[in-house]
Amino acid sequence: MVPSPDKPSWPKRAVVTAGMPYGNKPLHFGHIAGVFVPADCYARFLRDRIGKENVRFISGTDCFGSPINEGYRKLVEAGEFEGTIADYVQGNHDAQKKTLDAYNISLSIYEGSGMGHSGEVHQQISEAFIEKLYENGYLHKRATLQFYDPQAETFLNGRQVVGRCPVQGCKSEHAYADECDLGHQYAPEDLIAPKSSITGATPEMRPVENWYFDLPAFAGFLRARTAEMEADPEVRPVVYNTVKEFLAPPVVYVKNEAYDEYRALADELPVHSYREAEKGKQSFEIEFATIDDRDAAREVLARAGIRFRMGKTLTPFRITGNIEWGVKAPVIDGLEGLTVWCWPESLWAPMSFTMAVNDKMGMPRGSWRDFWCSEDARVYQFIGQDNLYFYGVAQPALFEAIRPGDILQPGIAEHPLQQTKLIANYHILFGDKKASSSGAVKPPTADALLDYYTPEQLRAHFLALGLDQKSVGFKPKPFEADEAKRDDPRVADPVLKEGALLTNVFNRLARSCFYEAQKNFGGYMPIGKVSPEVVEKAHETLMAYDHTMYKAELHTIMSLMDEFIRWSNKYWTEQIRVVENALASLEEADGSGEPDSSLSTVEEIAIRRRQVLVDCFFLLRMATLLMHPVVPAGTEKICDYLSFEFDEFFSWNYDFEDNAELCGAGEITEGRHRIRELPPRTDFFERHPSQFK
Repeated sequence: MVPSPDKPSWPKRAVVTAGMPYGNKPLHFGHIAGVFVPADCYARFLRDRIGKENVRFISGTDCFGSPINEGYRKLVEAGEFEGTIADYVQGNHDAQKKTLDAYNISLSIYEGSGMGHSGEVHQQISEAFIEKLYENGYLHKRATLQFYDPQAETFLNGRQVVGRCPVQGCKSEHAYADECDLGHQYAPEDLIAPKSSITGATPEMRPVENWYFDLPAFAGFLRARTAEMEADPEVRPVVYNTVKEFLAPPVVYVKNEAYDEYRALADELPVHSYREAEKGKQSFEIEFATIDDRDAAREVLARAGIRFRMGKTLTPFRITGNIEWGVKAPVIDGLEGLTVWCWPESLWAPMSFTMAVNDKMGMPRGSWRDFWCSEDARVYQFIGQDNLYFYGVAQPALFEAIRPGDILQPGIAEHPLQQTKLIANYHILFGDKKASSSGAVKPPTADALLDYYTPEQLRAHFLALGLDQKSVGFKPKPFEADEAKRDDPRVADPVLKEGALLTNVFNRLARSCFYEAQKNFGGYMPIGKVSPEVVEKAHETLMAYDHTMYKAELHTIMSLMDEFIRWSNKYWTEQIRVVENALASLEEADGSGEPDSSLSTVEEIAIRRRQVLVDCFFLLRMATLLMHPVVPAGTEKICDYLSFEFDEFFSWNYDFEDNAELCGAGEITEGRHRIRELPPRTDFFERHPSQFK
């Protein structure tokens, strides 16, 4: 391929992550559409681009966390489950893995944070990571208040307490102990109207000691990193804009009607700045220099009975908890019996999975550093926007906190962790509403969608939605609430728009090439020089594709490929028509006059026919290579019928001038390559059986 002066610079090795679904339920369409399919597309592209041996696509079940404890408890109490909590997680994990396989998600590993070899490695890494944080001075013991149900006589985990979010401006009615369903963090004692989900009682607050990471100490680092991201056109605005929200100074919002009460005790508060309410706002602001000053003020306001809300800011990040089901925390400074909170350990779990898969591949244990620490490697993390606090705020600070040093062997040379590239998607809506398995609008499971669509149709549609730009509605016709629309054949199904490109246009291009080769070339693909306009079109598309993938704009990839495949199919149609018309004209003339064509002899027509097939097999090759990350099953079927090895065919290590690059010397000499016979009416991209009604 002709080199470009501004050609993207790809890493030598890469890790792609796809988050970690909780082990308490099957995957719904949001998991697949918003994270797994985009991540899989990118991982497949990187394998083709830099070599599959240089790419690790990592994910696994999050085995711990309060949602799992609570889901298990409810099923056991209802008499619907009899096994252990480990059995419960394993069953959900197996169901998740089956769904991912059904969607052709090509993970290098999918185990779990508490199961198999990955679980063993993860326990070791978690201990080492926490000990390194303590050694570097960023881990502090704090006695904080935790919810206690006096009726059940037990401390409550995060999901066993429900109330209203205390963060200013948040309208969530589904807030838990220290995090609402929109991802806002706060102190448990600030939760509004808490109730125990076990007994319905109002819980008490009792002190508990845990380890906290000094996240506020990294405010300067995070501001500098955010400024770099904001100046980088490759970083999506949703990433740095969300991170910036948490870099604001500590602020307390107080209702305007409490102004007189505030003034009466203002001198009792730590030094602060007062800002009157903006026009149309119902609260004024009091800003503090530190989080400790804000917390001291909170106590004063609470004692006076003044209602307030917290603004987003950097607060100490909890590392441990006291629920039994979890990764065991190391014993430090005499603090025993703790487990690791699921969120921090999930942030370094991809490292554990990388180590585990390298172990399975027989690679040295230290080889994980080639993927996570080397300057010529890159980690791409695909996440939903709700999780940006954890991946965009907490994780970068945690990674920075353990520099320098190695989390496994502190005595060896420095191996600082590289910061990751966050590829965040907005919400995928169900219709025009945010769907959640814990909310009012229940999303369909990923498995349920496969009763109406093929995985290839769904993959193409999900990627085309443009979730990197804004929240977008997913509107599958079989799930349309209006029964009249659902049953009306005149109403189009928006999910099938991209599928039509596959089942109609792409199929037609591929079949045309194969059937023409079988009819007129003895089942061989002719090899030769490709027409200049065809090579130019292919190179133009390749360059645009490469740049677009570099920015991970997958919806643009779909637009680009839609145009290229339609151009290629049109080229075939127009060029073969010229050949067939010339042949018909020659037969009609039958020696009685000049044929009505520039192709005046049988030899000229045969040469032109061969050139059309040379060109179109080249276009088919390019379309198949570039669509491989999107629809792997159909494109690999095309490759199989072309009789090429997958590793050779799906590779960017060519000049892309002709198809001779893929062929042996003998085939080049003969000017042809044997392909498999394609049976009549074969589809490389099929419609779902339900779509033939």
